[in-house]
Amino acid sequence: MARIHPTAIVDAKAQVDEDVEIGPYCIVEDAVTLGAGTVLRSGAVIRRYTTLGRGNFVDSHTVIGGDPQDFKFDPRQVSYVRIGDNNIIREYVTISRATGEGNATIIGNNTMWMTGAHAGHNAVIEDNVILVNGSAVGGHATIGTGAILSAHALVHQFCWIGRNVMTQGQSGFSTHVPPFTLCANINCCIGLNGIGLRRNPKVTETDRAEVKEAFKLLYRRRLSARESLAAMDAHTEWGWAASEFRQFIHNVREARKPHNRGLCPLRRRIMSGEE
Repeated sequence: MARIHPTAIVDAKAQVDEDVEIGPYCIVEDAVTLGAGTVLRSGAVIRRYTTLGRGNFVDSHTVIGGDPQDFKFDPRQVSYVRIGDNNIIREYVTISRATGEGNATIIGNNTMWMTGAHAGHNAVIEDNVILVNGSAVGGHATIGTGAILSAHALVHQFCWIGRNVMTQGQSGFSTHVPPFTLCANINCCIGLNGIGLRRNPKVTETDRAEVKEAFKLLYRRRLSARESLAAMDAHTEWGWAASEFRQFIHNVREARKPHNRGLCPLRRRIMSGEE
């Protein structure tokens, strides 16, 4: 039987697994599903049309499934937040449900949301993402697997942040950020995320070399976007990692409104002595 504190308010229509813990003063609305092993700490609010999978931890004063902060939203619409398994969601996090009938804000598995992080309506946060304190993801944005948004980093709506990207604290992005890169300041790519590449168990030494070559073709060889992509496409031997990097660039070039945000440019690190 679920362990529900007597001060919690849990709607009779909510589907709560018997292995769920709900702390004092929590609110769980109708049309909510809570999977086995999920824990809600005191004061957490789970709004209607929200699904949490197994083993999730939701800390105090978090609000999941609140109405989107979008003037176009019609409260009569049925839209969703869908969250996977084994996510850690700390205090004061907000995750909005989607805009548009039947649409969803989607959170994967094994993510960590530190205090005050936010994801807007229709966002997609893939597996193993870390959102550090105060980071915010705009509506319709996508954060790729294993990315890390450092403290107070901001991602504009409709932007794509690639796999294993790491951002500097207090940075902001209104352009698409390629996989495996390090980024800082405002729309500023400063290099490859070498540590992230080495720590990724799926990335081999050959993969790292190929991603490095793809990065050079894009940013270091003074080629046009068309020329760099042509050079990348010639490497039919590349494995999954460099191929994903290349496909990301193709997707950016082919993007149509409202996703035509352009590609994050390279800025060389001043501390390195480069201009």
